[in-house]
Amino acid sequence: MSDRRPLHLFEGYGIELEYMIVDRDTLDVAPIADRLLEAASGDLSGDFDDGPIAWSNELVLHVIELKTNGPAPDLLPLPGRFNTSLANAQRRLDLMNARLLPSAMHPWMDPARQTKLWPHETSEVYSAYDRIFDCKGHGWSNLQSCHVNLPFGDAEEFGRLHAALRVILPLLPALAASSPFVDGRTTGWLDNRLEVYRKNQARIPSVTGQIVPEAVFTPQSYRTEILERIWRDAAPLDPEGLLRDEFFNSRGVIARFVRDAFEIRVLDVQETPAADIAIAWITVATLKAMLDGRWLDEAHLRVFSTERLARLFLQCARDADEAVIEDHEWLAAFGVRASRIRAGDVWRQIAEQVVDETAENLEVRLALKTILERGPLARRLLRVTGLDPTQGTLRAVYGELAQCLEHGVQYAP
Repeated sequence: MSDRRPLHLFEGYGIELEYMIVDRDTLDVAPIADRLLEAASGDLSGDFDDGPIAWSNELVLHVIELKTNGPAPDLLPLPGRFNTSLANAQRRLDLMNARLLPSAMHPWMDPARQTKLWPHETSEVYSAYDRIFDCKGHGWSNLQSCHVNLPFGDAEEFGRLHAALRVILPLLPALAASSPFVDGRTTGWLDNRLEVYRKNQARIPSVTGQIVPEAVFTPQSYRTEILERIWRDAAPLDPEGLLRDEFFNSRGVIARFVRDAFEIRVLDVQETPAADIAIAWITVATLKAMLDGRWLDEAHLRVFSTERLARLFLQCARDADEAVIEDHEWLAAFGVRASRIRAGDVWRQIAEQVVDETAENLEVRLALKTILERGPLARRLLRVTGLDPTQGTLRAVYGELAQCLEHGVQYAP
């Protein structure tokens, strides 16, 4: 990024997709990410450039991340690029009797027994996390997400984009929830990844905050009120300063000054890249409308308190598309005139206003249509498994999810 001019609002997109590596026969987690990366790159650097897509390691050995290799100017071509790279990864995993498993949480993984941290390059950072927080839990070793990076070109764009991101953040799980099972059972939450994520750093509460970030709208105030507070609170437990970096901030959207972008972190990864891109696509279209002042002016976007947005966020994380929203002032930020409405219906009304039905990528449009009409992946899974599934049922259904990823299709039984 340092060799190019700053990207302004919506001039580029960074997408990161995390997947579990599992045994092909049992679907149990397989801690072989280092073997996969070594087979692809020839060394254990933790990274591999696969043309327009890059691979990298994560905290644990059973997770691999695929991401755009630099900012992409358009979202719609990305599903094909990710599918090509996924097929490359799968060919190598076939030789190890393994496969990639989508969705945001493994439905029966036992983190206390099966977690193996990445032991190679950057392991000192992962060791610091483990020493402070104990990473052998669902909130660390069993959560896979889609991250969406959106650039800001200057301080003004920083403030405008952060204001809109705070307001839209609570509504995103209603589209993206894909984690209805933990320890082989349902819990009442459709987005269990967010439920465990928001608690995984409770030892230092300021690291995660309330998931929805504070109402700060300049780079300097962000550094002072969020980053420096986190680092100050962590210092007694991190005397070497290994975690004194912007990545330590774990809010649901964080500022990445190293690349002049905001990174959205609340999206569960889906069963095929087309679905992830569809969610990113409607999110971006909605943000554009918000920043154009279509529904509320910017001053009104900035007045929503973190506590108010955090309550709405928890509703949508728990109930996803069926969350009942009664905050009419917040709904007005999306052009929805209602005093009581389900989150899924909010998204359908938004889509009618912002989605370009003539967009060239039919795959992305159909993926979004499936989510809007049939609910997020978590809802579709529960319709098949019921609320008290056996492990045999889960194994069969998640085997179908693995096939969806391999064939680039949605789960729509």
